[in-house]
Amino acid sequence: MRNFLTLYDPFREMDNFERHFFDSPYFGTSTSTMAGFGTDITDEGDSYKLTADLPGFSKDDIKIDINDNTLTLSAERHSEYEEKEKKGKYIRVERSYGSYSRSFDLTGIKSDDITASYENGVLTLELPKEEEVKPVSRRLEIK
Repeated sequence: MRNFLTLYDPFREMDNFERHFFDSPYFGTSTSTMAGFGTDITDEGDSYKLTADLPGFSKDDIKIDINDNTLTLSAERHSEYEEKEKKGKYIRVERSYGSYSRSFDLTGIKSDDITASYENGVLTLELPKEEEVKPVSRRLEIK
């Protein structure tokens, strides 16, 4: 009975769950693609405000593309140390390097008037709404 208690790790199942959960296409690990970045979209009345958390990126690493009715945000982070140095000195590396990308539908948005700013790791986009066209109703007279 004593050997069983020394071999039993009550946290093993949780560790295995966490390892499998985060080693998926949605979360960045050394064996999978990188996670998407967090975004919030708020309705400001005559516009929408999109904020995207992109800490650790320089402004030059972030690209905003509009193609037809789709806005695509992408950012790329590069490793600052060589692979041989990583193997020799680091015990554990938790920084992810690679590309992030998210796309958003621009239906109902004036795409020519979108503005963007980047400060303290947060990208902010102002997305002005198109004027709502209200249907005109009228009665036709019979001749």
